[in-house]
Amino acid sequence: MSAKTHWEHVYQTKAVDEVSWYRPHLEVSLRLIEDAAPDRASAIIDVGGGEATLVDDLLAHDYRDVTVLDISPAAIGVAKARLGCSATSVHWVAGDITAVELETARYDVWHDRAVFHFLTSADDRVAYVRQVARTVKRGGHVIVATFGLDGPEKCSGLDVVRYDAGSLHGEFGPHFRLLDSATELHETPWGTPQQFMYCLCRID
Repeated sequence: MSAKTHWEHVYQTKAVDEVSWYRPHLEVSLRLIEDAAPDRASAIIDVGGGEATLVDDLLAHDYRDVTVLDISPAAIGVAKARLGCSATSVHWVAGDITAVELETARYDVWHDRAVFHFLTSADDRVAYVRQVARTVKRGGHVIVATFGLDGPEKCSGLDVVRYDAGSLHGEFGPHFRLLDSATELHETPWGTPQQFMYCLCRID
């Protein structure tokens, strides 16, 4: 089964609050984005944003150049329906982040909560990092959140790679300057704790 088929099935068969990574608001992500990009004209891409409510909160905080990318058109459709007429102010991209065509030096902030840890192939991780380096502006910021070392070994039936701040930053290399990291103990909708590790980097 392809990654796209897998995630289409997930989003077509589960309600928004029936997936383990659901939170009503992504507070840590929003704080890091606001710290990295106080200018509301900053271009922000939310990778794997799908059904997540981060786009709602970014619009509510007056960010005006927001892109949401997800491999699942079904997930994007859910977010568009939720936003209603506000959806027209968001750039929507359906595609695999390791292969999709994105504009060079387009973004001030790259945000990813819970995509990178699904990249169990070294080639996919290299393609992801290459995509970040090409599409984020020099001096721009990269926020990536994965399961921490005490997080689950699988998610949605798929294997994941777990990281601490050092190993996660190590995947990106010296051109990505690590500015901050944070650990979040996320509680799933059914009450199970999951450890997430966030890293905030700047591209030098």
